[in-house]
Amino acid sequence: MRLGLKTTALAALLMAAPLTQADAQTLRFMTGPQGGVWVPLGGALKNMWETAIPGVSVQAVPGAGVANVRGIDEGRAQLGFGNSITTVDGLAGAPPFPRQVTKVCNLATLYPQYFQVIALADSGIRRIEDLRGRQVALQPRGNTAEVVTAQILQVAGMTYNDIRANFQASYTDAVGLMRDGNAQVFTLGTAIPASSVMDLASARDIHVMDLAPYIEGLRKLNPGFVGVPIPAGTYPKQTQTVTVPGYFTHIIASCELPEAMIHTMVKSMAENVEGMAAVFGGIRGLTPKTMAMDIGVPLHPGAQRFYREAGAL
Repeated sequence: MRLGLKTTALAALLMAAPLTQADAQTLRFMTGPQGGVWVPLGGALKNMWETAIPGVSVQAVPGAGVANVRGIDEGRAQLGFGNSITTVDGLAGAPPFPRQVTKVCNLATLYPQYFQVIALADSGIRRIEDLRGRQVALQPRGNTAEVVTAQILQVAGMTYNDIRANFQASYTDAVGLMRDGNAQVFTLGTAIPASSVMDLASARDIHVMDLAPYIEGLRKLNPGFVGVPIPAGTYPKQTQTVTVPGYFTHIIASCELPEAMIHTMVKSMAENVEGMAAVFGGIRGLTPKTMAMDIGVPLHPGAQRFYREAGAL
């Protein structure tokens, strides 16, 4: 990948002294849809980075897995959350990306994501094939969960034409449809337990679908998928452990951001794991070794330097 890193006055200042007001810079940080983990975790990272690098302002904006990768590559943002499977697709120029991305680097791998298909318990829906003709709430194109939804339908021999797809702007909106009975299923890709699923379960009985029969087919489409368990009791009245497709959440950045800036950002994350874990418990136990995990996305040189110093590479 052509990194095209810039040697700038900002980089020199970051290594030597705090930024002055004249050198202040605003970085756009693309997070995720409302109702997922990325929004509150993004707020914690924003505060952490602004404290670690005086003079830099981080503007957190909504986003989604595919949209974030494209946003950074196209210069509309400098930072974002990513999902390993779709970021790798972007680097390869594979669908749903219109072309190969070249300006996206990895900062840190954080935690596994779970693709979940949640049905109303009284809907009778237990398999993907049962979705034929049913109302399914899903996210707009550009959200990783939407891409995986299309892929799992493909594995089951179906397309969106076989279901009544209802694209919603957020998980919160999808839950509203489910609560009112205007959809029987919604799909999402996030950590567990998902706050949006818990909200739905407080109003309606739900069924968490076991997707184990579809994982091998998904792996043929993208080998980055792994089977991950959602333990019994994760959600109310969930009596059995189910297996679903998994992938990893990571932090991505423009490869053109200064090495010193990224080094400081990654170092601050490694030193404030408990602060992130206070927002999302799945972060607890994160180490530089885990953060440096090879997920098929090249590390930014600033991140790479930190992990070498930490003995993680």
